[in-house]
Amino acid sequence: MAEMNPQAENKTDVEVLIGGKVYTLSGYESEEYLQKIATYLNGKIAELEAMNGYSRLAPDIQTVLLEINLADDYFKQQSKNERLKDETNGKEKDLYDIKHELISTQIKLENAEAAMKKLSEEKEEASRKAFELQTKLDNLQSVQRTPQNPPHGYNGNAGR
Repeated sequence: MAEMNPQAENKTDVEVLIGGKVYTLSGYESEEYLQKIATYLNGKIAELEAMNGYSRLAPDIQTVLLEINLADDYFKQQSKNERLKDETNGKEKDLYDIKHELISTQIKLENAEAAMKKLSEEKEEASRKAFELQTKLDNLQSVQRTPQNPPHGYNGNAGR
């Protein structure tokens, strides 16, 4: 028993006008797409018909010229697609490099912020210690400036 093609139900048949003749195109693409193909072919035929001497050529030569023009368009588009693909790959690499640089910069920033916080804490601790030491120094200097109370029983004339 033959297998059914699941796409067979979706096959499109459409009548199109190409080069002044009606043809039936069949395919799994939309009717709009098949009409677009016919329009493209009519445009190429019109380009060739606008050339001097084209109408005097034998029909088989006209057909070959049309085929050459279609092949030329195909290969030009294929080349353009390759250039765009290469350009896209280059941009993707650039984007990857930029993202990598961004992450690296973010890590450096986080490390710098952590170092700044640590230095700020160390500065605060040093300021606190400096204040304590200044207070102690001030206290010692004030004690040295104050006349000492003589020891009990000392009259200051001892040994005279």
